[in-house]
Amino acid sequence: MSQQGYVAAPPYSQAQPGMGGYQGGYGPSGTTQPLYGHYGGPNQAYNAPPTAGMLKSPAVGLPPTPASTQFSPNVQQNGAHPHRYPAPPAISAYGQPAQSTYNSMPPQPPPSTQQITNQMSAMSMGNYASGPAAPMNSVAQPHLQRPPPAMGQPPPMSTPQSPTASMPMTSPPMAGAPMSPPPMTGAPPMGAPPMGGAPPMGAPSMAGVPPMGAPPMAGAPPMGVPPMAGAAMAGPPMANMGRPFPGSPPPGVGGFQQAGPGTAGLQGFPQQPGQFGGPMAGPQPGMPGGFPSGPSQLSGPPQKKLDLDSIPSTIEVIENDRLRYEGQIYTTNIRGQVPPLVTSQFTVQDQGNASPRFMRCTTYALPCTADLAKQCQVPLAAIIKPLALLPKNETPLYVVNHGETGPIRCNRCKAYMCPYMQFIEGGRRFQCAFCNCVNEVPVFYFQHLDHMGRRVDFYERPELSLGSYEFEATLDYCKNNKAPNPPAFIFMIDVSYSNIKSGLVKIICNELKTLLEKLPKEEGSESSVIKVGFVTYNKVLHFYNVKSALAQPQMMVVSDTAEMFVPLLDGFLVNYQDSKAVIYNLLDQIPDMFADTNESETVFAPVIQAGVEALKAAECSGKLFIFHSAMPTAEAPGKLKNRDDKKLINTDKEKTLFQPQKGVYEQLAKDCAANGCSVDLFLFPSQYVDLTTMASVPSHTGGSVFKYNNFQMETDGDHFLRDLRKDVQKSIGFDAVMRVRTSTGFRATDFFGAVHMNNTTDVEMAAVDCDKAVTVEFKHDDTLAEDSGAMMQCALLYTTLSGQRRLRIHNLSLNCSSQLSELYKSCETDALINFFAKSAYRAILNQPVKNVREILVNQTAHILACYRKNCASPSPPSQLVLPDAMKVFPVYMNSLMKTAPLVTSTELPTDDRAHQRLSVMGMSVEETQLLLYPRLIPLHNMDPGSDALPAPVRCSEERLSDAGMFLLENGHSMFLWLGQASSPDVIQGIFDLPSLGHLQPNTTALPELDTPLSKKVRSIVGDLLEKRTNSMKLHVVRQKDKPEILFRQFLVEDKGLYGGASYMDFLCHVYREVRQLLT
Repeated sequence: MSQQGYVAAPPYSQAQPGMGGYQGGYGPSGTTQPLYGHYGGPNQAYNAPPTAGMLKSPAVGLPPTPASTQFSPNVQQNGAHPHRYPAPPAISAYGQPAQSTYNSMPPQPPPSTQQITNQMSAMSMGNYASGPAAPMNSVAQPHLQRPPPAMGQPPPMSTPQSPTASMPMTSPPMAGAPMSPPPMTGAPPMGAPPMGGAPPMGAPSMAGVPPMGAPPMAGAPPMGVPPMAGAAMAGPPMANMGRPFPGSPPPGVGGFQQAGPGTAGLQGFPQQPGQFGGPMAGPQPGMPGGFPSGPSQLSGPPQKKLDLDSIPSTIEVIENDRLRYEGQIYTTNIRGQVPPLVTSQFTVQDQGNASPRFMRCTTYALPCTADLAKQCQVPLAAIIKPLALLPKNETPLYVVNHGETGPIRCNRCKAYMCPYMQFIEGGRRFQCAFCNCVNEVPVFYFQHLDHMGRRVDFYERPELSLGSYEFEATLDYCKNNKAPNPPAFIFMIDVSYSNIKSGLVKIICNELKTLLEKLPKEEGSESSVIKVGFVTYNKVLHFYNVKSALAQPQMMVVSDTAEMFVPLLDGFLVNYQDSKAVIYNLLDQIPDMFADTNESETVFAPVIQAGVEALKAAECSGKLFIFHSAMPTAEAPGKLKNRDDKKLINTDKEKTLFQPQKGVYEQLAKDCAANGCSVDLFLFPSQYVDLTTMASVPSHTGGSVFKYNNFQMETDGDHFLRDLRKDVQKSIGFDAVMRVRTSTGFRATDFFGAVHMNNTTDVEMAAVDCDKAVTVEFKHDDTLAEDSGAMMQCALLYTTLSGQRRLRIHNLSLNCSSQLSELYKSCETDALINFFAKSAYRAILNQPVKNVREILVNQTAHILACYRKNCASPSPPSQLVLPDAMKVFPVYMNSLMKTAPLVTSTELPTDDRAHQRLSVMGMSVEETQLLLYPRLIPLHNMDPGSDALPAPVRCSEERLSDAGMFLLENGHSMFLWLGQASSPDVIQGIFDLPSLGHLQPNTTALPELDTPLSKKVRSIVGDLLEKRTNSMKLHVVRQKDKPEILFRQFLVEDKGLYGGASYMDFLCHVYREVRQLLT
């Protein structure tokens, strides 16, 4: 099936053989080829083009090429692999082979001025420009789908609909491809940053191998020369210099002359004559996200600015989906249908498949064979949020009771009764959809079949007609075959000197008085049955007896932290309503009791141990809320020492910074998981606390970690209390075990989340709340059939808030296809990026960060190259063709690579990087989407009387204006940005100040004014805080103030603050990599 691709190609330079980590097969056959990494498999090389002088166009209408022709045949098939990423190859993926193939390269004459003029006039950026359509590329484009216009632009000419869209770009033709790299006949047009390998003028060449005659850049020392200080060999795309991507630049692209003498020790790289003469100062002012200036600065005419609107826009994709689905009812009765995006508002009607609120997939059409999966490299995964909240206008899940025998299941694979089971022999038996085993139908469950072969009670039984429902579990599903007791919440407060002094202990105690009135409860219940307990601690632990019969609470101290025990059973865990007076009394006393403390040392592991012991003694599951301030340095089990070492950054040992210290905490995580004890940690550090280790228990027990650096009551108090309220009140299940079953042909092989895995199939979570998601990866173990499709069933066994044991079942059916075009058409970018984020964040535990980053780039290029080769209509090589469903995939991938865990900068605190890494592991698709593409909302032109939220704009500095006011939020941070020319009326209306100059720096709250503008802005901020999983602290920043730097790091389409390419540059680089793979 021939499809025209979404062509995102500004007029960039041609990709050159021997760049970007590929040698491209030129030179003698004995030369070592740098290898490309495949997800979950060994590295592999792309085969060289068969003949010189030809660029093969993608096959049209042909069946997909077998894997062996596209990839080297020694790649093992998909299966369970010990590591998500391949081990680092002996030679760096982006390094160059020892013997150079460039010896025979003739120097280039500079192109004439006429040539340059011709190239500039040949630029074709028609599709995204707001003016009249620009001339099309000289190659005929049969069915070209234009992307929808950006907001406020006139719609382009209508074109036939196709699953991919295209954006033409021209580039100078490439002279024939001889066996040594070809000379280029023309320089890249001025108006574009050259693709990845060709830095714009004024930029250092990329890591890898320097251009001929250039001093070697950091990252690629010449043979026999040690790497330059501070730069690792073949540095990652974001090394300290902020270079975009590894890979050798093309041989003298554009004929730029590099400043400086030829390099000693690097033979065979002839000096290239310069095109534009002598050196030039600094980067180009008109080049958004150009590469930073470096040692070799080049001269040239000013460059034309490339328009942001010429490349795919996330905002536009989100807006088009919203318009398509808003207010619509999405029914789930079709196998393998792709749901609306997470950003759209829609109503789900369950008709046999689980709602996308519970389950989303990276693709809704699985490839039929492992070879096809390997060929396209699109990961096959589902992101499951088993306890997701449903909007009020959707039907809550039905609870089914199958009596004392428990839920009906398949005898062989233990799958639960669901809509995919086939009833046969007049209804007396059913055939399992997952393993094909034929089972007897119990007598009480028997029902006749209608003329279609369906049971006549089909619509009366949720388990036969719906995708999601719950079963009441029998005692067989309970620990020790006993019904569980209601769960408990234990509040454990660090009362060391810093927490008392900051006022933290006082606000926690005051807040708990009102918060305990709002403990979560089962739908329809009058009050919560959750029990509560209280512990305070520094070097020793204080337990409190708050039994309702007491007039005053009693304190019991345990000073032997090595052998932790709970000194009282009766009176420690109580019902809040019964003991309200005693608890109030205690919460009033705690701040005064420790007001004069000088104790600054604390313990930590014994605190968790005490919580586990208390829950064990009460025979219930529950959650610990721990409020802690510093690294545990007191003599006790779990004592930690400072192991933060910035010298490890950007080395092979950097991974140790993300690995928790083994021993005590590892055992504690196992104990907590086994006893249904989840831990939520609220940290208030003023310096490094080894968060990686301290958070290892929460991150394996379905818990969360909240972090407030240098906590100050005035600026952080409200932010912390909002988090605490959300956390205590959210809907939650306890002592949970989840299993994912699949139909034959594929299986779940890997799980990512805040979970504990005791074996390869059971996902254990001491607690699972309504926001936690588990990402599950699938691999083939046989061929899948197109007609029967693929089924998966997620079963979650958990204890409800009322102490009832339940089974929650989610079923989903997917299509299977032997056509790669179907797979690409059915992809979901937001789910893909959730998977990539989690797998990359896990991979940095075992591999250098730079390797992980390279693999992310490689896989992006592989996915797009495979699409172009097998699915897209023929198009000029100068075009980057993107599948319509993945056209904004590169912007998310580039944003992921600029996140703290994947940036090797010594300026980022290790604890902050570790915190983000662990937070993302439990995130749902909605959260990772917003984290990686924040919302930037213009507020300066809105109508204060309107209810509508202004439409967001692209996340780029180009969208800001000096007179503007913008709100940016990503689910974790929130900024109100004020341009330096902001109208005094706006400042008066929101802050009650005469001008922007009167605004105090570090403002974190909006005053409550009785003006329409103030009410509207506060209402927007309040709605967002309500809607998001976490609270966000508001930062008010003025343009050109120092704190604005913090705001700018969230403009993900621009260059990263700590290194990292702009979206434009990344697209260029990916384009080059794709070209390299296809030539």
